[in-house]
Amino acid sequence: MSKKTVEICALILCLAAEPAVTHALTPSEALGKAIFFDKNLSFNGDQACAACHMPNTGWTGPDSGINATGAVYEGSISGRFGNRKPPSSAYATFSPVLHYVIENNEALFLGGNFWNGRATGERLGNPAADQALGPFLNPVEQALSSPADVVSRVCNGTYAGLFLQVWGPDACAPDKVDAAYRYIARSVAAFEASPESNAFTSKYDYFLKGKARLTLREKIGLKLFKGKAKCANCHILDPGPDGQPPLFTDFTYDNIGVPRNPDNPFYTQPEFNPEGAAWVDLGLGEFLSSRTDYQQFAWENRGKQKVPTLRNVDKRPYREFAKAYAHNGYFKTLKGIVHFYNTRDVKPACSDPFTREADALAQNCWPEPEVPENVNTAEMGNLHLTNAQENAIVAFLKTLSDGYKP
Repeated sequence: MSKKTVEICALILCLAAEPAVTHALTPSEALGKAIFFDKNLSFNGDQACAACHMPNTGWTGPDSGINATGAVYEGSISGRFGNRKPPSSAYATFSPVLHYVIENNEALFLGGNFWNGRATGERLGNPAADQALGPFLNPVEQALSSPADVVSRVCNGTYAGLFLQVWGPDACAPDKVDAAYRYIARSVAAFEASPESNAFTSKYDYFLKGKARLTLREKIGLKLFKGKAKCANCHILDPGPDGQPPLFTDFTYDNIGVPRNPDNPFYTQPEFNPEGAAWVDLGLGEFLSSRTDYQQFAWENRGKQKVPTLRNVDKRPYREFAKAYAHNGYFKTLKGIVHFYNTRDVKPACSDPFTREADALAQNCWPEPEVPENVNTAEMGNLHLTNAQENAIVAFLKTLSDGYKP
């Protein structure tokens, strides 16, 4: 879908992009919100952070047509695409600084942001702030030339006064560029930590407060989620670090055996992907291999991607709106990915590793994993769930969308 179509879609379908229920934001949060929605912070002045993280789609990709195919969004420079679908920016601020613990004689990595953990939080002490440093300068995203370019646009923007109010009267001084760029990232993270982003207003939240009732199917789904389906092993139901309601992630990394997405536009980006269709996303393992202190753990983490929160996993502006699931957007329905978790190791392998989800379901097969090493076979792959049980889990997942009115 063309960028023009995306813009039309944004106007027609995403008029509710900002939450209907507003909260009193602090000056730092309000500044972060202004930056988050500022299209001028891109090479062609046409792409804000919100281009890939819209509220009414659960703070992830807002274009149904893109989600239904490659699921990777075009950057400010036409024809340039990244390699993964946008993760949700909501609830990302709870992720701790990337670190590992030894469990069962292996290093278990936790925290960080981005699918592969490269926004470690080591630079600014906050993975969400570290993540915010990246897209402005990424040539396949907002594609600005330097931190100075970003700072100049902020300091000459309509909210420059608010920037100076929050970070001090000399925040835009020529000799403060590096500090100002960090201020910008911290402001974005402040907004992402605000109640507009981390709302905790799903039906399940009201259920926990005794203000909403789950249907029988939703209750069955919750029981399966905690038990037979093993979902809660990683998408945990424990309270958050400061007593918040469940965050539905344990901040770890896992290789669930996701197949390649045949429609991923990164395969056709020779400037950024000289391997073409032979490119393999090694996830956390690739990032660890770039660090001398973590290289020893790279092989055992090949193919692992961050366990995402399931909050807002079904949030969409209208029923027919397509969402994409998994790091590369291979799955197009909740039913599809739940069925994959249930039957991945039961069905035969599709003859073509680039078989799309719909075709795989029609052929009663699953393509081989993109990364065959380290696939989790202990918690998924042959769960013995019935069709009705899969549907019940899907029904429960739909209770996790913010904006519920009890």
